[in-house]
Amino acid sequence: MKTIIDPQKIDEILNRGTIVEILPTKDEFRKKLLSGEKLRFYIGFDATSPTLHLSHAKNFMLMEKFRKLGHEVIILFGDFTARIGDPSGEDFVRKQLSHKEVIHNVSKWKDLVKPLMNFEDKNNPPKIMYNGDWLSKIQLEDLLPLASNLTVQQMLKRDMYQKRLKEDKPIYLHEFLYPLMQGYDSVAMDVDVEVCGTDQIFNALVGRSLLKKLKNKDKYVIAVTLMENPKTGELMSKSKSIGVFLDITPNEMYEQIMAQPDEMIEILFVNNTLLSLEEIGKLKKLENPRDAKMRLAYEIVKIYHGEKEAKGAQEKFIKLFQKREIPEDIKEIKAILKEKLEDVLIKNKIIPSKSEFRRLVRAKAIDIDNQTINDVNYFVEKPIVIKIGKKKFLKIKI
Repeated sequence: MKTIIDPQKIDEILNRGTIVEILPTKDEFRKKLLSGEKLRFYIGFDATSPTLHLSHAKNFMLMEKFRKLGHEVIILFGDFTARIGDPSGEDFVRKQLSHKEVIHNVSKWKDLVKPLMNFEDKNNPPKIMYNGDWLSKIQLEDLLPLASNLTVQQMLKRDMYQKRLKEDKPIYLHEFLYPLMQGYDSVAMDVDVEVCGTDQIFNALVGRSLLKKLKNKDKYVIAVTLMENPKTGELMSKSKSIGVFLDITPNEMYEQIMAQPDEMIEILFVNNTLLSLEEIGKLKKLENPRDAKMRLAYEIVKIYHGEKEAKGAQEKFIKLFQKREIPEDIKEIKAILKEKLEDVLIKNKIIPSKSEFRRLVRAKAIDIDNQTINDVNYFVEKPIVIKIGKKKFLKIKI
């Protein structure tokens, strides 16, 4: 398969906004793409969690664009390095995972990225590799010469280690080995290009250095955005429940996107949709940001779940949140005549406690038959429809 050297298509990828920096230079890399030489790209992931969010997803979308230009693309799962824990950007030591945990997470990831990359392509499919295939075979006599390429001073200059030293937090020796192992991945796969987050540039440059010393080969490093919120600096995180995740239903995904702050709209359009920058520019000019966000939610859900599901999710959102209609498929529970509402909800495990019920009433978060209640001692005297918060609907029958 020949590579595509159309300058317009290449520039659309390089200038879209997902790529933050290219080392050694963007111009040099662009010339390489225009030369027609088939390059071997790779991006690595440590599957430390069984789920993915949109910030992960944009990396797979970028790799698919390079693959469609005709280049070889490798998705590397760090089944070995994930057991160490990458210290990048952290002021604490990461949890070390078992091999069983990592393999479980990898299997989940592979299913989640299928809508983003064409693994069925007969001519140039993306390749999946595991760094345990080579890192697990390295002997101590091999490790020592590799380790001589890094200094303790280099490591200690990194911000997260400086912070730990000041706060008297531990820095473990195995964490120093992580950049070395990630760097060796480039050597083992003999790559031309590594794509990584801006928090991984140090590790990627270690790989560039090792590749040059051991194989006399240059490697380009493409650093991509981490999609942080421009106002708060927050990153998407499963542990903090921030962001939009992929292992959810179309309706949940649509709602999670609509719940994103307005300052994230353009970032998500650029990194997580297939719309042109021209089309995105038009949507930015819409008077109501909600309209742009609804188009955003539709486009993203369509990628992961298909057009039919995207339309359905949008229609349901309009009914629930704009027209405030009651959904048809809501849960039904039973109550005894004149039973206290709080007891009914606790008994059916809708809420955890009486104090939570009182908190919801004080916050005006409980509606009965479209009327907000203020009475914490509300008794159920007839069949009712109850709404808790913005999304939870229930039917209570006597």
